Amino acid sequence: MEQRPRIDGHTLLAGVIGWPVAHSRSPLMHNFWLEKSGVNGVYVPLPVAPGQFETAVHGLRAAGFRGVNVTIPHKEAAYRIVDRLDRSAERSGSVNTLVFAENGTIEGYSTDGDGFVANVEAHGIEVAGGRALLLGAGGAARAIAASLLDRGVKVIVANRTRARAQVLAASLDGIELIDWEQAGQALPSCTLLVNTTSIGMEGVAGGAFPFSLEQASPDLVVCDIVYVPRQTALLEQAAARGLRTVDGLGMLIHQAGEGFRKWFGAVPDMGPEVEALLDADLRRARAG
Repeated sequence: MEQRPRIDGHTLLAGVIGWPVAHSRSPLMHNFWLEKSGVNGVYVPLPVAPGQFETAVHGLRAAGFRGVNVTIPHKEAAYRIVDRLDRSAERSGSVNTLVFAENGTIEGYSTDGDGFVANVEAHGIEVAGGRALLLGAGGAARAIAASLLDRGVKVIVANRTRARAQVLAASLDGIELIDWEQAGQALPSCTLLVNTTSIGMEGVAGGAFPFSLEQASPDLVVCDIVYVPRQTALLEQAAARGLRTVDGLGMLIHQAGEGFRKWFGAVPDMGPEVEALLDADLRRARAG
């Protein structure tokens, strides 16, 4: 590994804005990439309270930051503040990556959808054609739905609140809606099942899936964007039935790559080292 330059007046700056943000693994990941790439840069967590987002963004841009990632609860505010939306952001209706361009404008990107697809493909699974059952209708769901539709996948959406699913379907052509309680009926014809809800996430109480995987085709690939824990109850159930599974940690890694390239001008190492680093950190946090 190359020696990382010291922080000085030439250090490139980026970070992640959220409230709270202390739980984010993005600083660990990006600073690992910076050290590995030998780039004189630093990536920091930026706790910004609701109502202060726009002030913070303009202050960071004025202070010379190259850009930021945006997480809960600021993604809608980020969508409104940008001067130029990338097609990914327009399609997904959300922004998770801001780039402060040299001409003073703010560019908005959504990397969740393509990050999800890249993670699935990194597991040797082709994402093209077929049918996907998508659970949830939030920002991540819309981003993933858009990326799947762009690859010719037929997308079925089930959400606990149908009205929210209808908003998603109205924003993207080609979405089929089913009631939450009917999700299991779609499983036999699906090649992909994607959980974008918080069900199964550590520390989140309540909620259950309205189906058993007994109805699933043996070719079904089961994906969960939750990564704490990495092996959710859904993935454990799928593995017990011999189905292929994809956990959410790889999506976290792949969705981060585009911002890193744009801010720091280097290609991040998506290999097993960064996954092992994040996995070890998650294990330490759970043990502690």
